[in-house]
Amino acid sequence: MDSSVSYAARLREFAKANVRTIFLIGFVLLALQDIFGTHGVVAMRKSQKEAAQIRNEIKQLNDENRQLDQRVKDLKSDPQAVEEIARQDMGLARPGEYIFKVTPKSSDASGSASTAAPDSSSTPKNH
Repeated sequence: MDSSVSYAARLREFAKANVRTIFLIGFVLLALQDIFGTHGVVAMRKSQKEAAQIRNEIKQLNDENRQLDQRVKDLKSDPQAVEEIARQDMGLARPGEYIFKVTPKSSDASGSASTAAPDSSSTPKNH
């Protein structure tokens, strides 16, 4: 029993002599955890940057949705918008109009065919 008492006494003596060092080491470890830990300052800044990027993506998607909503409204209510799609995307023409597709020369940088649809008022009609 004397050895356990002497061990406890030595431990108390060590703690009293090194209390400042023990607290300093503990404080440094806590500070490191606050800075570099999973919920520390570095992780928080990274999360804030990711949140800002996500907010920007959401804003861009909302803007795109608004544009698409406007396009849908135009297509539902504006006959000219429907006609534009019919002419450009589907290659359709009004009765009496002719569509001429011109293929670009190989030196043309655009690489796309242009479509010319003359106005119905200037195109002669078939009899």
